[in-house]
Amino acid sequence: MRQEHRHTLSAIDFETTVHHTTFVKFTSFDAVLGKNIEGEVKFVGGMPYGDIIHPERSTLSSECRQFVRELLLKKYNGGEFS
Repeated sequence: MRQEHRHTLSAIDFETTVHHTTFVKFTSFDAVLGKNIEGEVKFVGGMPYGDIIHPERSTLSSECRQFVRELLLKKYNGGEFS
């Protein structure tokens, strides 16, 4: 029987600067590529930025990149990084 893998994301650490920029370090599993990654994004004005979630610069599959972006945004808006 084949086991189905899913994308995962775990926040490792976060820090908010005096300029209200929040940096979030995380690990993720890309189920399409079958590999673990470590990345970091910054939230400025409530929006996430970083190469790891950028459509043209990310090393993640497009499905995992979208998953990571959406879940980080959900966690940020839920107050998990404050």
